[in-house]
Amino acid sequence: MTEASDSETGFLEALGQRVRTMRALRGMSRKVLARVSGISERYIAQLESGKGNVSIVLLRRVSGAMGAHLEDLIPETEPAPDWAVIRDLLRKATPAQIAQAKEVLAGGDQSGQRRMAFAGIALIGLRGAGKSTLGRMLAKKIGWSFVELNKEIETQNGLSVAEIIALYGQDGFRRMEQAALTQLLARKEPMVLATGGGIVAEPLTFELILSSFYTVWIKAEPEEHMARVRGQGDLRPMADDRSAMTELRNILVSREPLYARANAVVDTAGLTVDAAASRLVDAVAPVLHDKHAFGLRSAAS
Repeated sequence: MTEASDSETGFLEALGQRVRTMRALRGMSRKVLARVSGISERYIAQLESGKGNVSIVLLRRVSGAMGAHLEDLIPETEPAPDWAVIRDLLRKATPAQIAQAKEVLAGGDQSGQRRMAFAGIALIGLRGAGKSTLGRMLAKKIGWSFVELNKEIETQNGLSVAEIIALYGQDGFRRMEQAALTQLLARKEPMVLATGGGIVAEPLTFELILSSFYTVWIKAEPEEHMARVRGQGDLRPMADDRSAMTELRNILVSREPLYARANAVVDTAGLTVDAAASRLVDAVAPVLHDKHAFGLRSAAS
């Protein structure tokens, strides 16, 4: 009985950790998750600590509120690194594409493999990292267009990001984010793209960024992120939460392995804007000199 009890305790703790990580990955405070899911903040705290023996129905509500797949919260053996991308591709695939994928996985014809065309430079990182400011400066210096993905989403849908999330939830916003990115790629002109901090939460969209752009992680200290966000007058839940710094650190911990897949990292901690911009120019110099070399994943990742 003790062995079974220990196993169940371990399962609940692992489940709680997954919920906590998924929530942080999406940049949601516990308070926001409670409001969107309709489940009390206290109950979510118990779930995340491994003390809540949650029903499958409530867990479905939690995953739905986060725009996540229910199976991603169930603790099992760790899947392959690209499993989430493969799974989501399979869900959208036609029967012919599935047949082709099976043939490739079985060691058959690999002619279906393709490489995405070079689309430019994408800046990823947490809100307040300086992606927009540095992106504009870089685009002006190299003569490319500058695009903020969130602004593009708002333009295409006639709604603010906050309104989109309020009306359609996280899942709806991520669908619109992917659609906006696809439309940008169809322009076939090099750009400097500033992405939203949570783009790494959607496997297919993030894979599209990594395969189409030379990607740079704009990094800063948590205190700098928070100061910049508040300096911009951003009063969204995370920035206004009493436990804001704790939430911010949790978000960073959950996203860092994904941000680290970028081709390069620019740490702006303690730098002036001009010094950070200069460091970014140095970081992208290789791809500006030889765009055809793009496609090789980062030496830093």
